[in-house]
Amino acid sequence: MKKGNFQPEKAYKNLEFLNSPDARTIRILSEFLEPKRRFEAEKVGGTIVFFGSARSKKLEDAKESLAAVEARIEKASGKPDPALEEELEFARNQLFLSRYYEDGVELARRLTEWSNTLDPRERPVVCTGGGPGMMEAANRGAIEAGGRSIGLNISLPFEQVPNAYITPELNFEFHYFFMRKLWLVHLARALVILPGGFGTLDELFEVLTLIQTEKVKKKLPIVIYGSEYWNQIVNMENLVKYGVISRTDLDLFRYCDTVDEAFSYLKEELTATA
Repeated sequence: MKKGNFQPEKAYKNLEFLNSPDARTIRILSEFLEPKRRFEAEKVGGTIVFFGSARSKKLEDAKESLAAVEARIEKASGKPDPALEEELEFARNQLFLSRYYEDGVELARRLTEWSNTLDPRERPVVCTGGGPGMMEAANRGAIEAGGRSIGLNISLPFEQVPNAYITPELNFEFHYFFMRKLWLVHLARALVILPGGFGTLDELFEVLTLIQTEKVKKKLPIVIYGSEYWNQIVNMENLVKYGVISRTDLDLFRYCDTVDEAFSYLKEELTATA
């Protein structure tokens, strides 16, 4: 049989191999090294990270949803309908949460306007998980203030689509949650925890654990925004009551309920650590 001049594919170009279980370590390293290279090229030296629900709505959308449900109830001539009543309660809760979307936009805008007055090498950039909802709010506020914004997206079967307010050069897509979390925390100079669900709780408590156990040693101010919401979800005082955390652990974060309060606190803390 005549021998041909077959040229085999180099391993680093072999997509079948790179997508195989055997190359998982390479894919993990890629999600560390490629963002690192881009952050350095874009001269991002620090971030202000906003966490929050992907499912929350902006004010006008929440109002429209509530009005639509109310119209259906009125059309039903006041007949009791448990399903409609459940929809009404949900729509009202979405309207309640929409105020935090609006506050997220404003807080990110003000932080970015302040950051833009700093030396370019010292400017923290607003960073989110890159999706819709509260994440969109923070990215939007930063862009509306004339700044840049970072989106650290992750591939999920639902919800997670990059929002329209991410600087293109700083729009990332991750496969591994732990690598995404590394970049959310590694460059962070401050965190803002807007109302959210499992993902937001996961991120909040992971960061608190890292600080409590001194795996993260840098000073990292954490604002938990919206005590009316968060006190219904997590009872931090009861964690102290039962002795599973120390009273001093409550100093690792600060509740804020207004943009003015959160902005003043973060500006003071970030200025002190600059």
